[in-house]
Amino acid sequence: MSHTAMMLLAGLALLFMVRLTIRDAARATRLFLLLWLIVSVGNLLVGVLYAGYGWGEEAVIALVVFGLPAALALGAARVGVKPRD
Repeated sequence: MSHTAMMLLAGLALLFMVRLTIRDAARATRLFLLLWLIVSVGNLLVGVLYAGYGWGEEAVIALVVFGLPAALALGAARVGVKPRD
């Protein structure tokens, strides 16, 4: 499995855990976006500084890694998807 796919799965897992533990959807979404932005920037820096990728290459991947889980989080908050009680 590629590193990008693992990061996407990690983002979805984090989203799932945050939404299950925090009842307020807006608060859970904000917390997830903050945490996931920190993780995504860290992943970008590791790719550039240690794995040898260029900023341009890694920026595109970082947009995908951050963007897909963030879009799902915002979409779920918008349509009112709530965890079961």
